[in-house]
Amino acid sequence: MEGILGAFGWAALAASTLVLGAIAGLVMEAKRSWVGLMLAFGAGALFSAVAFELAQEAFHNQGPTVLAAGLAAGALTYFAGNTVLHRRGGARRGKRVRPVHQARGLSIVLGAVLDGVPESIVLGSMLLVGGAVSPAFFAAVLLSNVPEGFSAAADLRREGHRPMWILRLWVVVVLVSGLASALAFALLDIESPAVALVQAFAAGGLLTMLVDTMVPEAHEDAGDSAGLATVLGFALAFLISALT
Repeated sequence: MEGILGAFGWAALAASTLVLGAIAGLVMEAKRSWVGLMLAFGAGALFSAVAFELAQEAFHNQGPTVLAAGLAAGALTYFAGNTVLHRRGGARRGKRVRPVHQARGLSIVLGAVLDGVPESIVLGSMLLVGGAVSPAFFAAVLLSNVPEGFSAAADLRREGHRPMWILRLWVVVVLVSGLASALAFALLDIESPAVALVQAFAAGGLLTMLVDTMVPEAHEDAGDSAGLATVLGFALAFLISALT
């Protein structure tokens, strides 16, 4: 039971920066270029975490077949989910949701959860396998969530949603993220190939999200400087991974 609660707590803590970012987005104005730079930095950190904490571990534990299958499944799942969101009326640019007409709260929640669940499952599997969360991956999730919460909250408020509604939205996402991590810890078997498959699945989903949403959003807002910020985020996450 203690391990399940720990998995819930770590994932909820990682997702909590969504709420902090949302609060900042509601109470202060920031140049879109700065938000873009934060997105780019977080994307670079996630790229590093995907490569060195997820894909590499899955390959080392179960080999190329499981890695390839997980990457493909994760990418297709994210693609399908994102397509459904578009058809429901919640067009997503970047990691934030931009309502096209009258935004539906469920579509927005699903969009945020689509990003957060793979990250949370990985955190739970890390606790199961190694008894500890990777500092590099945890930092990458924390960094990427801040600009997501900030930009989404600012956009949703411009669409007419009340601040408390927006904050409740992100609290729900935090709770769902914690639950996903706890379920991963409780249901996965430490000796099962499913652990490596989950890692590869999350890597595929996150890579698809980064290329389809987060990187284009960062470049649109920050211009060519987004590339430099992405490299800095990658370098920092890699350094954390190498030193821990």
